[in-house]
Amino acid sequence: MILVTGGTGLVGSHLLLNLLTEGKKPRVLYRGTSDIEAVKKIFSYYIPAEEAQFLFGQIEWKEAALTDIPALTEAFEGIKKVYHCAALVSFDPADNEALRKTNIEGTANIANLCISLSIEKLCYISSIATMGLTVGEKFITENFTWLPEKDHSEYAISKHGAEMEIWRGSQEGIPVVILNPGVILGPGFWNKGTGQIFSRIDKGLNYYFPKTTGFVGVKDVANLAVIAMDSSLSNEQFIVVSQNLSFANILRMVAEKLEKDPPQKKLKPWMIYTGWLLQQVTSIFGKKRKIRKGDHISLFENSFYSNEKVKNTFDYSFQPIEEVITEIVEAYKKDRQGFELGAKN
Repeated sequence: MILVTGGTGLVGSHLLLNLLTEGKKPRVLYRGTSDIEAVKKIFSYYIPAEEAQFLFGQIEWKEAALTDIPALTEAFEGIKKVYHCAALVSFDPADNEALRKTNIEGTANIANLCISLSIEKLCYISSIATMGLTVGEKFITENFTWLPEKDHSEYAISKHGAEMEIWRGSQEGIPVVILNPGVILGPGFWNKGTGQIFSRIDKGLNYYFPKTTGFVGVKDVANLAVIAMDSSLSNEQFIVVSQNLSFANILRMVAEKLEKDPPQKKLKPWMIYTGWLLQQVTSIFGKKRKIRKGDHISLFENSFYSNEKVKNTFDYSFQPIEEVITEIVEAYKKDRQGFELGAKN
């Protein structure tokens, strides 16, 4: 049997659709605060409602936090393969302890259970946030070196720590594969993550920052997770990026598809720094912080990622980002129409 963590998230829900359409019946970990109905909504973007309902009904749900070892142990009964997609994403210093507890300690618990139960294979969804440029090269590759002296976000540190736990599992006999996706674009979560790009452009967005980085469609991430798991390869790591693009280009494409004006004003480093100072004051009153002190530098540093290893290893072709955005906008427009009809009623 297959275990999936983070199944109610963007990557996890698309992964579940892939597994279920292949006739597999996964067991999915979820937290008590998770919206499992969101998974059915994701399914409905790609298949008829009745089929979505049927496949959703094939999922075995198991409530368990990554730090709840007794519940995790119970969830692992009869499991042969594990997709570990769950993670906490936050850039608020108030969440630093939670980031490490969920992403590092939680992943250590997953790795330990895989080791003790001799799981056949473990696939971990990490992030390009853990990767950096090797001196003398233009593109970031899988042969990167983690430099602890750099100004890493706590999120990046926690994901790097999680990767170390996965590699520890491999050293203790568990076949593993790590995927490092770029900025993941996909439908359905319009009020958080990259889904906000679409809702904010729709409402009107004035500013953009010029950073270039790696982007990928969520379907490619889910596809490659299954491909890597089903392959004979193990103890390998793959960058999962379709294209290196600037956020300005991404926002322009989204605006064009939504028939909205793209943002025209470029953010300056001093604006980000001022925003950070403002957050320091407002956080006193309980307002959540979203900007790090070093973001006035990191948000303007371009990063280029090589996808040659994953393409050549699996003979894989990525979906172009403009095509990904077109599909997401179609889903967004349908949901927006539903919101508007609901508001009128």
